[in-house]
Amino acid sequence: MADVKTSNFIRNIIDEDLRAGRHAAGIHTRFPPEPNGYLHVGHAKSICLNFGVAEDYNGLCNLRFDDTNPTKEDVEYVDSIQEDIRWLGFSWGDRRFYASDYFEQMYEYAVTLIKKGLAYVDDLSADEIRAYRGTLTEAGVESPYRNRSVEENLDLFTRMRAGEFPDGARVLRAKIDMASPNLVMRDTVIYRIAHVPHHRTGDAWCIYPMYDFAHPISDAIEGITHSLCTLEFEEHRPFYDWLLEALGFPAGERPRQIEFARLNLSGAITSKRKLRQLVEEGHVRGWDDPRMPTISGMRRRGYPPAAVRAFCEEIGVAKSNSTVDNAMLEHSVRDELNRNAPRVMAVLRPLKLVITNYPAEGGTEYLLAENSPTHGGQRYVPFARELYIDREDFMEDAPKKFFRLKPGGEVRLKHAYIIKCEEVVKDDAGEIMELRCTYDPETRSGGTAAGRKVKGTIQWVAAEYALTAEVRLYESLLRDIPEGEEEPEHFIDALNPHSLEILTDAKIEPSVRLTAAGAHYQFLRVGYFVVDPDTTPDHIVFNRIVGLKDSWSKMK
Repeated sequence: MADVKTSNFIRNIIDEDLRAGRHAAGIHTRFPPEPNGYLHVGHAKSICLNFGVAEDYNGLCNLRFDDTNPTKEDVEYVDSIQEDIRWLGFSWGDRRFYASDYFEQMYEYAVTLIKKGLAYVDDLSADEIRAYRGTLTEAGVESPYRNRSVEENLDLFTRMRAGEFPDGARVLRAKIDMASPNLVMRDTVIYRIAHVPHHRTGDAWCIYPMYDFAHPISDAIEGITHSLCTLEFEEHRPFYDWLLEALGFPAGERPRQIEFARLNLSGAITSKRKLRQLVEEGHVRGWDDPRMPTISGMRRRGYPPAAVRAFCEEIGVAKSNSTVDNAMLEHSVRDELNRNAPRVMAVLRPLKLVITNYPAEGGTEYLLAENSPTHGGQRYVPFARELYIDREDFMEDAPKKFFRLKPGGEVRLKHAYIIKCEEVVKDDAGEIMELRCTYDPETRSGGTAAGRKVKGTIQWVAAEYALTAEVRLYESLLRDIPEGEEEPEHFIDALNPHSLEILTDAKIEPSVRLTAAGAHYQFLRVGYFVVDPDTTPDHIVFNRIVGLKDSWSKMK
């Protein structure tokens, strides 16, 4: 067994199983997504847990698509799920399965239950079944069809498969206990009729197993040792165990279901229904919109997969649900990018600056700049008479502790010289168009006044060599609800109208000219950015990943 990273109750259970001599063939987990939407940040935790446990114990982890509901499934989702898992750094090898692989076996298992008197065909409607089920304080009422003979049930179930009945006309139910304190055990539905083509089996089937039926059988067929599920499946565990026992799977070889708390992230929408609504109604650009908490959205936002894995490891595995502050995820992202993202200079809101005493002709020089404090390396950046600085780095009527550029004030240009603002040029409307400054040529590295101190240092880009880029500034998709204000009844009303700001005239140093989608950078003094897939050789697009400020480190 490999060294276990972090002890938790799941690993404690596995350790105990191994000490007791169970699972001699090795630990075997699975990740069983439904292909009915894109995976989100909550699924990232499940992926890291299932594949991570398998890795830690030198075991195996299957990828199994729970494709038992053809009304909502699509090959697009199958493909996106596989891409997400690979991006997170995990592999299922040759162990990609589908619940639909086992449709024939599941049907035969259902027949077995009927023959044992443990399943029956019910003609009640869905509403009637719910009404008959009872409540937590009142026992359920048996269906009038519950005591059909085995022969009649077999005949009706065969005819269901043959397509004789319309959708909703009949279902197959397990025959357990309508007085059970667990509502799931009150004759749960295990098959329903759906005349809908399946993305893999086509029109071969018009009856489909329910998740509660398909899940334990699939686990057992694949030899899963530990079936790790989120807490909402805790009340389904008695049925999981009942079904495998009823079908005769050997007690010592059955998979064991263990529940853990799902990941709830502050400010994040993780309901597939709501995410689909955002996409279909055009509130976002698609499933991979960088504001979306989908894994594809996080990838496009620029979150490094190592940061997502570190975050999942940090939050650990708990037995009770809670909400994790999004600042914790952003902390993991910053930590990873701070170590690995190269530094460049960028000006998001450019303001022209002219150094009047700098040579007008042939005045370009190339200054050395550090690429990364972690990995080292240097690059040359061009410096010339005309530059761009950020408008936020100049204030005409500056307060006392404004340590950036102001009339008569000095700042150091990063990697370059100390300059002094001599004149402010405005247009007829009073808008600042240009700053005219002088520089001290001796303040460059190696100069006689290189050590002269000023309180402010700002980034810049040489105007002649600057690349013009589109920069997309993302904020939370949901607006903050002021204290004392009620949350809107509909989540659409809580969307942040300022979740995206697009800047079309940002200026970037020329070293990124040959960059490509997925490349990460720290824009000095601004934040971390990634090259978006919309980028072309003639048009670079950056997404802001996170700013530089780390609120989580201050909260810890």
